Amino acid sequence: MKRVQGNPDVALLECTNPVKNKWRVRWDVSSDESGTTSYMEEEFDHKPAVDEIKVLIEGWISDATREKIVSGFSYEGVPVWLSNENQANYERAYIQSRIGNSVSVVFKFGTDDKPVYRRFENPADIEAFYRAFSEHIQQAQLDGWNARESIDLEPYRMD
Repeated sequence: MKRVQGNPDVALLECTNPVKNKWRVRWDVSSDESGTTSYMEEEFDHKPAVDEIKVLIEGWISDATREKIVSGFSYEGVPVWLSNENQANYERAYIQSRIGNSVSVVFKFGTDDKPVYRRFENPADIEAFYRAFSEHIQQAQLDGWNARESIDLEPYRMD
């Protein structure tokens, strides 16, 4: 699967080579301000069933949701990598601050090229960070669920 540029009126399901039975499925068609249109595309060696197309698009949405969770969050204007390990570390620091009512922890935010070391000194600060990244994760999940529920398979039905 790849993102390609093309015609805004592209067929979402198209047989591109009848001799070899090659089919292309397209979705997420969008145009930017300059008029450039791009979309996701996957080639099949058979005419895909609607259920196959649904699984394909849902998988793409799930991958995009995971990517948004991991790399789509910023705190205080700084990117924060939310890998599973980092989420666990952040949660552990939050829980420790709630239990002991004190905290002094440093996390590395930013990028490898521009790291930012953020020290949390009190429970209110770590709680604000914990709430912010938790809300980011919940919103990304909700957006993903809504995207999966709004998949319109009608354009892919060719009976």
